[in-house]
Amino acid sequence: MVGKKNIFSCLILVSSLVFHVFSASGNKPERKPNIIFFLVDDMGWMDCTVNGSQYYETPNIGRLAESGITFSNAYVANPLCSPTRSSILTGKYPERFHLTMPAGHLPPNPDEPLMKDKAPEWNEVICPGSRTFMPLEEFTIAEALKNAGYTTAHIGKWHLGFEDYWPEKQGFDVNIAGGAYPGPPSYFSPYQIVTLPDGPDKEYVTDRLTNEALQYIQKNKDTTFYLNMWHYAVHAPYQGQNNIIEKYSKKTDPRGKQDNAIMGAMIESMDKSLGRILDKLEELNLSDNTILVFFSDNGGNMYDMINGTTATNNFPLKMGKGNIHEGGVRVPCIISWSGKIAQNSKSDELICSVDFYPTFLEIAGLKKQKGQVLDGVSLSPLLLSGKKLKSREVYCHFPHYVQATGNYPSSSVRQGDWKFISVYGEGTERTPKYELYNLKTDIGEEYNLADKYPELVKKLNKLVKKHLNETGGIIPVLNPVYNPGTQSPMGIKPIFPIEKYPSY
Repeated sequence: MVGKKNIFSCLILVSSLVFHVFSASGNKPERKPNIIFFLVDDMGWMDCTVNGSQYYETPNIGRLAESGITFSNAYVANPLCSPTRSSILTGKYPERFHLTMPAGHLPPNPDEPLMKDKAPEWNEVICPGSRTFMPLEEFTIAEALKNAGYTTAHIGKWHLGFEDYWPEKQGFDVNIAGGAYPGPPSYFSPYQIVTLPDGPDKEYVTDRLTNEALQYIQKNKDTTFYLNMWHYAVHAPYQGQNNIIEKYSKKTDPRGKQDNAIMGAMIESMDKSLGRILDKLEELNLSDNTILVFFSDNGGNMYDMINGTTATNNFPLKMGKGNIHEGGVRVPCIISWSGKIAQNSKSDELICSVDFYPTFLEIAGLKKQKGQVLDGVSLSPLLLSGKKLKSREVYCHFPHYVQATGNYPSSSVRQGDWKFISVYGEGTERTPKYELYNLKTDIGEEYNLADKYPELVKKLNKLVKKHLNETGGIIPVLNPVYNPGTQSPMGIKPIFPIEKYPSY
């Protein structure tokens, strides 16, 4: 880390010299934009009115959409939180450093061999393990922006390792509430979060984190800042404010899909947080010089039961959090920058969580380090000029069984309207080795077209293999003791009935 700072300390000096040259000539240098990354935890693509929910009330997400661009094809690099968070901060697919599970709350394992030599007999393949931290060697977007004169703050959930890997070690000047926690021990004070002093009894953490963010924005209104507003909401434990829960308990969903009052309350509190931040930017006249990204770290949790009903429902998308199908990896995304991004615009361009790093670099007028690998592409031309992105692919490497979600170890690629999934193993009637879907006509991934288009399967499978070779993704291997007649004690079948998701 010290070497990194020494290498780039000269950039600060150069920036200072450039500033004085502009000043001496009477030309005021253009101020770089503030950046706020508003990240929600476990918010599904269908969990807001902008994308079609008729149960949750999200007027401020709608307000943000009216001021910017809404993406219908925004993807995370992984259907679980820690890997996606690392992809945002590094601009890399998390398989490059083998953080492919939400393991940031576990002890560091830098020397542990990740490929095992055995697996239970009910597993068809032996799956790799996962690192439990984001490596300090990664040059994060916070470090890049900080060396360009930005003040940097992280507020909320981190979940990328123990204390030695916390935000302060990854380029952030301020860390409020960030730690190894996968979710808050409590949404109500006392929070039991080491990096967040308790507030008044029963203070709600979503409101408290928003208060901290507003104070940070106020304090730094005359600087240029990068703010991670990374909420714990709407991750478990499922705790909402009673007055809002009561409101949702009296509501019904015309679609007949979403009906959990506690989740409704949690989403509404998060939406109010967004509204308060937008109000503060307007109050301080910062809207024209602040780019705000709204995003989720993975799909909605449709498996947990709260008072007898599921936490949420991702229909028409298939499955949810922790599953490689669309409900696990397609997420809400809105980007706003008043006066720069066309208002109330929509895009079906294919984008991914690895794209934010290069986008922020370009918007801030920065270049990547010499030799630095970035898997994403800059969205700046699309955002500022409406230019189409070059044809590209988006990948997901998720080589793990997740019993609660019915996920089998697999990797996927999205290219155009096509989504291809390679399932590791020999393939069975229940779990075909290859899955191919045309998402333009089959957003629910109901009709596997792999047998109908063998040449396309071959082409897309080749792309997946090339990607894993380039990124170093660890691939499962066949389990020599596999016994198809056995079953995990927990089972592997998804909770939702088969008729709702025909290919399962």
